[in-house]
Amino acid sequence: MSIDSLKSALPDYAKDTKLNLGSVTTTSALTDQQLWGAVLACALATRSARVIAEVSEEAAGILSAEAFKAAKAAASIMAMNNVYYRATHLIGDEQYGTMPARLRMTVIGNPGVDKVDFELWCLAVSAINGCGRCLESHEQVLRGSGMPREQIQEALRIAAVVNATAATLEAEAALATA
Repeated sequence: MSIDSLKSALPDYAKDTKLNLGSVTTTSALTDQQLWGAVLACALATRSARVIAEVSEEAAGILSAEAFKAAKAAASIMAMNNVYYRATHLIGDEQYGTMPARLRMTVIGNPGVDKVDFELWCLAVSAINGCGRCLESHEQVLRGSGMPREQIQEALRIAAVVNATAATLEAEAALATA
């Protein structure tokens, strides 16, 4: 089980996705922890059992136990926050934005790994989940920490490619049973 297995499973029509999956996982300017934490958090955000299984096995050999747990925490907390903050934004009444969320999210302040890495993973998951407010917030924290835009873009590319991989494989699985 690995990224290579996912690439092999992608059909011919998804050649771009296959090539991009190889590229984002092998030519990144991110540290191994930043890269594989983002890949794992994004895999979890896709909810694709196959992608989660393949990525988690490979990531487990690269990430420390603490980083593996933190990547899972990023996917979990953003599953909640992306729904809440996207909804308060989409309602269109700015007063919701001034109200306390009253949702526990202490893991963001103490994720067990470098805060910049965790923020990067939260940004990547927020891209998959489509929360503009969270994307803006995490990008501001990352830029304020000195992370260059090119590295932030790497996380967005990872999110896009992991999501496309999951969507393609899930669609093919559904078509095979139709």
